[in-house]
Amino acid sequence: MVEKLIPISGGVGVGGVSASDRPPADSVLRDAYSEAVAGAVERASPAVIHLEVGGPEPAGGSGSGFFISPDGYALTNSHVVHRARAIRAALGDGRRLAAELVGDDPDTDLAVVRVSAADVSHLEFADSDQVRVGQIAIALGSPMGFQQTATAGIVSALGRSLRAQSGRSIDHIIQTDAALNPGNSGGPLADTRGRVMGVNTAIIRPAQGICFAIASNIARWVAGWLIKEGRVRRSYVGIAGQTVPLLRKLMLAYRLPAATGVLVMHVEPGSPAARAGLRADDIIVTLDGAPAPRIETLHRALTADRIGRATEMRVLRGVELLTLSVIPREMPARPGD
Repeated sequence: MVEKLIPISGGVGVGGVSASDRPPADSVLRDAYSEAVAGAVERASPAVIHLEVGGPEPAGGSGSGFFISPDGYALTNSHVVHRARAIRAALGDGRRLAAELVGDDPDTDLAVVRVSAADVSHLEFADSDQVRVGQIAIALGSPMGFQQTATAGIVSALGRSLRAQSGRSIDHIIQTDAALNPGNSGGPLADTRGRVMGVNTAIIRPAQGICFAIASNIARWVAGWLIKEGRVRRSYVGIAGQTVPLLRKLMLAYRLPAATGVLVMHVEPGSPAARAGLRADDIIVTLDGAPAPRIETLHRALTADRIGRATEMRVLRGVELLTLSVIPREMPARPGD
């Protein structure tokens, strides 16, 4: 029997596999990755600033930030500028300008400063609800004082929680292995389009490749309040929680409005939540009839207008759907703020 060779000139290789079906060579993938990262850095880096801060300590400190509007408003971390006596910003074009603190929110470790400069390059926010584990993440900032530094990695996990210096839990944190070091705080964690997925905020020592950023949807909401009011005035109920999926059979049985809810991880003793009868492991699904599918949704809903007002909270406790009445209190200011 004579075997016939299959010609490759027509795009079909050995065994009838099309050349277009073969995986790309490693060199092609490396080039595509490099192009994606380099393009994002070129788009985002002009908006990134280095902040030099004079504070209570004689040595002062430094960190990073980035412009979010063309008229000089910039976002950074609260712990970078909290109680600052003086702030100077080094811009990507070499200018060094004074900056003023517009607003500070230690509960989310975010702050807004303003530089007297017009038509500055600024960054857009991505929708952090659309961020996926495994996608490219690019951190920009001034680690150890080295300005205009970029590192790249991936989104390692979503939905983490961190404890802010105020003691409050910051939820919906993005975990990344993009290298962060002291000085990166307040810089952007960008996607391949140069949009902000998160605000770099923390590392775990001595671990390597475990770094965290505050999700962009929270950052955008907080920045709006800081620019408008100088602070975020909140009501609070006294829980720590995280977003979790709901069992489909419970969704259908109770006609719940969303596929996720807020799992209560901890209830503060004596808090409005505790007085209302909320327990750890309850899952909050609505607040005053509106869906509460995510922890940041719940945070955004607990605004000043709910202070002292009875609020209906529907929760899943096991397979039961309960209705509780909680009266939020105003979140007290911390001494020295």
